[in-house]
Amino acid sequence: MGRQRREFTPEYKDEAVRLVINTVRAVATVARELGVQESTLGRWVNVYRARQDDGDGALSETERAELARLRKENSELKMDRAFLKKASLFFAQEASDTNEKRSH
Repeated sequence: MGRQRREFTPEYKDEAVRLVINTVRAVATVARELGVQESTLGRWVNVYRARQDDGDGALSETERAELARLRKENSELKMDRAFLKKASLFFAQEASDTNEKRSH
């Protein structure tokens, strides 16, 4: 049987890259400490450095995941707001109709 592929969260990847960048330790050393393949950590570091070199302010994996979550939440809140607006208009109209019937 082959080895099962491990999945890493964006937060984990970002933290691993920070250990290499901020502590100026070798990729091999940090990879060994974290129990990940040197090539895997090296790829994460290269992606990070490429984003930094581009200078386009690219988002980290953590920021990208957070942005996706916030966009979804924003969409849901907009739908809730639209529903509540329609409901309030309906009940306001209903209350207005009831008041008119009482006054006649």
